[in-house]
Amino acid sequence: MAENLVLEGTSRAGTGKGAARAARREGLVPGVIYGGGQDPIAINVPFNKLFTMLKRGKFLSTLMDLTIDGTVHKVICRAVQRDTVKDLPTHVDFLRLSDKSRINLYIPVVFENEDTCPGLRKGGVLTVVRPEVELKVTAADIPEQLVVNLEGYEVGDTITISNIELPKGTRPMITDRDFVIANIQAPSGLASQSDDDEGEEGEGEEGGEE
Repeated sequence: MAENLVLEGTSRAGTGKGAARAARREGLVPGVIYGGGQDPIAINVPFNKLFTMLKRGKFLSTLMDLTIDGTVHKVICRAVQRDTVKDLPTHVDFLRLSDKSRINLYIPVVFENEDTCPGLRKGGVLTVVRPEVELKVTAADIPEQLVVNLEGYEVGDTITISNIELPKGTRPMITDRDFVIANIQAPSGLASQSDDDEGEEGEGEEGGEE
């Protein structure tokens, strides 16, 4: 299973604008945890830690273990309010998850057996189009990664999502096409030589017509 991000915060006694402003003055971002059949909890999380996570990207589709006063909540962020001028986070909403909850997450793609891949052994170049794929998964069974076995792939071959064995209970968010994950391209020198050969053949044909 994938390892969750970890974030720590504290419960917030006040819920009005005054309490929120006081939290921001102390370097905290006010927020709330809701859902999961439990009462909402008003919280504060460290601004610096939250800002760092936001800069990494895909924060709204990353599973987290949010610890509040010693209690761990499995959550996913559902909204981040930002200052209209500075574009800095001013409030954050987290949704509680159960083990049966279905969520969208980005799962990284890894490639195995590059050393035995026929296309790469011939000098081909692996070009990765999608280093990660957005999947709909169950919170209790989140895969750590998707694996592409490169054995048998030749120069010019394309690897699509249908070539990857997805973990049970998961499906890609894009379902209307068999999208590309990676391909094995010919070496630049070989590609240039091929283009030159085609050009010479074309010139010969034109000369024959005259």
